Amino acid sequence: MFTALMMVARFEVPGWAALGACFALAVVVFLFVFYIHPDASDLVPHRTKLDQLLERRDTIYDNLRDLKFEHRAGKYSEGDYELMKASLENEAALVLTEITSDRIADSPAAWRARRHTRAER
Repeated sequence: MFTALMMVARFEVPGWAALGACFALAVVVFLFVFYIHPDASDLVPHRTKLDQLLERRDTIYDNLRDLKFEHRAGKYSEGDYELMKASLENEAALVLTEITSDRIADSPAAWRARRHTRAER
């Protein structure tokens, strides 16, 4: 009788162990899916420097358009308008220069030139 119980117990333990492991795995998956949330920064697409410059350029153009509208509406004097317009145009020129230099630096020809320069060293 004792040997029969040992045989039954020997076969029962692996079944319970497998069932317990499956249950533990199910609990871990449930907790991971429903209670662990990613950071908000993980969901935001990463912006490159070029994306930031293009956005800044668009903002400056919007500001120029709004300035022109407000000047026509009589909100600004001619001198103030010309001063603000020149400031925004200078800023736009700087941003456009930086955009152009970034695009040239990232062009395939620039990559080949850098690779060729490194190979000569």
